Amino acid sequence: MIGGGFAFGAHSLTGRGTKAVSSAGVAKTKAKAAKQGPRALPREMRGVHVTMALASLHGKLDEYVALRRAGLNTIELDVKDENGEIGFVRGAPALARRTGASRPYYNARAAARKVHAAGLYLIGRIVTFQDPIVSERRPGLALHNPDGTIWRTRAGIGWLNPYDKRVWAYDVAVATAAARAGFDEIQFDYVRFPSDGDVSAIRYPVRTKGSMAKTITRFVRFASSKLRKLDVRVSVDVFGLAATRDLGIGQKPESLARYVDAVYPMVYPSHFNPGEYGLPDPNANPGQTVTDALLYFEAALRGTNARLVPWLQDFSLGRTYTTADLQAQVDAARSMDTHGFLLWNPLGLYTSRALSGS
Repeated sequence: MIGGGFAFGAHSLTGRGTKAVSSAGVAKTKAKAAKQGPRALPREMRGVHVTMALASLHGKLDEYVALRRAGLNTIELDVKDENGEIGFVRGAPALARRTGASRPYYNARAAARKVHAAGLYLIGRIVTFQDPIVSERRPGLALHNPDGTIWRTRAGIGWLNPYDKRVWAYDVAVATAAARAGFDEIQFDYVRFPSDGDVSAIRYPVRTKGSMAKTITRFVRFASSKLRKLDVRVSVDVFGLAATRDLGIGQKPESLARYVDAVYPMVYPSHFNPGEYGLPDPNANPGQTVTDALLYFEAALRGTNARLVPWLQDFSLGRTYTTADLQAQVDAARSMDTHGFLLWNPLGLYTSRALSGS
């Protein structure tokens, strides 16, 4: 409809007896006409996560798109991952190209067109502050040790400084590139301070006033204010216990929810310690664990407009997970005030039966 309406307008403006219009003017008019707000949300989000490495394999993204026949309506695709890599080169920020962070895993615009052609909703995941590439090649943006060297996690991974607004600008520039390529929603992951490694040794080359929680909330507010101008939704991933108690990493769901369209808690039962919520083994009782965690998130998000969409565990850790274990999580999410669910499996292998409609 937009295309047809625009074609008619352009023909009228360039017809006999009318004033010619410049190509720049036509492009501007077309861009303005195309802005109609974010794509409609699925009634119940049922989605899976796809890594950029998997998306780079010939025909692999088509396989995930084909899950729509099982009930899938959402794909979350890595835009910037835990390795600091950005999945595409065209449109990537200059800093990403200079540091070698941008890689040709996929064509962002082509991927968005493919997903949308199948009638699916597309989320772009951005790992925010964990970034071993830029922290190494732009150490002034990184967390430091007391001796001035780059601070790293136990796994040897560097982090960017959440206090540094140059870091904010970089992550938002990455998000902007994805939004302009056609992604419907930008989801910030690792939007927190580090939790792994000797965090007591961290020194911040740049530090502003305010607590960790206020700093993370300010970043999210900044990012949302920039990205919503591009008609894209904004959301955050948070730890599954973030609403239960303060984890000391700056994630305060009740504050973040004021500035985002959705909060996605990672309520993987295998990640809860014995005794949590009074359960001797949360991993052995996935449905109850998800229910208990989401009760805290429902309370935290009450009074905001943010949707609650949990990440559910579709992988085995600690014990072998069955289809029944996954279905128990799905049933728990549906019994709560959620707007669907996303499935996570680090290998990209998903249980299609869990994606069927309620």
